[in-house]
Amino acid sequence: MEAGTTRRQPTLDEVAARAGVSRSAASRVLNKAPHVSRATRDAVERAIKELGYLPNRTARALATQQTGIVALAISHDDPELFADPFFGQVIVGVSAALEDTDLHLLLCLASSGRGRSRLTNLLNTRGVDGIMLMALRGDDPLTHIVRRAGLPAVYGGRPLHFKPQWYVDSDNLGGGRLATEHLISLGRTRIVTVTGEMSTEVGAARYRGYREAMIVAGLSPYGMAEGDFTEASGAAAMRTLLDDHPDLNAVFAASDNMAAGALRVLSEAGRSVPADVAVVGFDDLGIAERTDPPLTTVHQSVQSLGKEMTRVLIEVIAGRETASLILPTRLVLRGSA
Repeated sequence: MEAGTTRRQPTLDEVAARAGVSRSAASRVLNKAPHVSRATRDAVERAIKELGYLPNRTARALATQQTGIVALAISHDDPELFADPFFGQVIVGVSAALEDTDLHLLLCLASSGRGRSRLTNLLNTRGVDGIMLMALRGDDPLTHIVRRAGLPAVYGGRPLHFKPQWYVDSDNLGGGRLATEHLISLGRTRIVTVTGEMSTEVGAARYRGYREAMIVAGLSPYGMAEGDFTEASGAAAMRTLLDDHPDLNAVFAASDNMAAGALRVLSEAGRSVPADVAVVGFDDLGIAERTDPPLTTVHQSVQSLGKEMTRVLIEVIAGRETASLILPTRLVLRGSA
């Protein structure tokens, strides 16, 4: 090599080719992921040594001071949250988007003062390259912490009180309208709704969709009770609605978990579904197929929400042009309506 020339660094694709494995397999070895065979690990490590490969995250850290870590911050403090099928599917989508990168994921629960303090310190010390935020409520302190930090940030679902530069959301208003229009098409006119938290954009938007569909059909919104997207809150809301509107003949619940709670209470009250009361949920999670009867619901691709949110963040970190995204929703017909 001539004096003054710089040797080109080998790429991850060249490492994978030398090892005789896929690029994603080579990436898993580099990231020390589980469930990689010994033969694959040995082949990749041998190729790295032979080629003198410098992992991208190391090269990036040396050149730009980046950490190779992105955070997913959820405005909640209960670790049981991650057992919720919705957030489980979001994390599956995030992990899939990170599969072929050298980025690692850090999960943060940040609703309490202590949680927010930890997150503030993490951002102020540039402990991550970017952040994704979910489950924001009202004028959430997390939004102010993240905006002050000035790091790349992508919102999973739009905040209630401002429009961020980058977000990925589902068509919650359109989905709420779809659900209610379907119930109206069945001849139901006394349609109540179990809303999500109205301090969230997702809860407010799905409620607006319900109201719009009722008003366009010449009907007055019949009754509403607020839940918090959990099954227990759906059951409590359904009891309230039955007490207040005993002649109701349809329910739009703004999540499948709440719809499952509503179905249980309707059964306990001796109401037949869908003969007496038709029920539609929202999300199309696994629980929608296990309720009795199976739940008609509005499908949103929860995995895609996590995947697209991560993709947008990767583009922002890399300094490339990207745009916010609203994912479509559609109705899935089952036995409850």
